[in-house]
Amino acid sequence: MTSRSLLTLMLGSLLLASPAQLPAQSKDMINKEPLQPGLETATLGGGCFWCTEAIFELLPGVKTVTSGYAGGHKDHPTYKEVCSGATGHAEVIQITFDPTVISYERLLETFWEAHDPTTLNRQGADEGTQYRSIILYHNEAQKIAAEKSKAAAQARFRNPIVTEIVPLTKFHPAEGYHQDYYRNRPNEGYCRLVIRPKVEKLEKRLKAGTP
Repeated sequence: MTSRSLLTLMLGSLLLASPAQLPAQSKDMINKEPLQPGLETATLGGGCFWCTEAIFELLPGVKTVTSGYAGGHKDHPTYKEVCSGATGHAEVIQITFDPTVISYERLLETFWEAHDPTTLNRQGADEGTQYRSIILYHNEAQKIAAEKSKAAAQARFRNPIVTEIVPLTKFHPAEGYHQDYYRNRPNEGYCRLVIRPKVEKLEKRLKAGTP
């Protein structure tokens, strides 16, 4: 069992609540609004979406970050189903961003820095296909940019990058309690020990003017 799975069990009634008991921002209420003119969308998976969500929310030009599931074969998968590995989905985040402020290429640079893309189906103690490194492109331009960025990033790693680059077929927003997880629970053990150091590292770089 992964470290995050243990934490999930410890959260008890909150995480196992029925949909009616979950926070008002349920999975069916997320991402229903049309994309605003001038904004673009990126979908990335780099392990636990609690971590990647918290990191990308800090970037100037990023408008929204939604945790969810993609890359699998089942419609409307639940967190439990995704964790089982049976649906083939990865934990991902979907980002809406202003390309006049931050480019897709810059998002990819942060993506390579935010996780280890050389570990197959694993990030730290979290292990399983749902934690695989994956870029799901929305168009041909994103595909070309992702492949180019991956080739450039390889120079920073001793081991081969195993990140998948595949077309996005469908994105399923995760349950409401997964959204803004770090922001809502900054003092939980997993948030303090795993997410906070990554967030603080990026915050220092942003303050120094070197995002």
